Amino acid sequence: MTKLLEKAFKEASKLPKLGQNAFAKWVMDELEAETKWQETFASPEDILDKLADQGLAEHTAGKSKILNVGNI
Repeated sequence: MTKLLEKAFKEASKLPKLGQNAFAKWVMDELEAETKWQETFASPEDILDKLADQGLAEHTAGKSKILNVGNI
């Protein structure tokens, strides 16, 4: 445990029980939310990796075309 986290918990331990419970719930909610965000962003990365690989393979196979922005 880092010194800063240790200090935060030491200060939180001085709160009344209701405040300690509120602090604990907030910390747990934040940790859960962080885990969900990491899971959410991990999946699109895999999809983007696959799409990039597919695009590179098509380009290597000569199936890609130069994009002329003026024709869009």
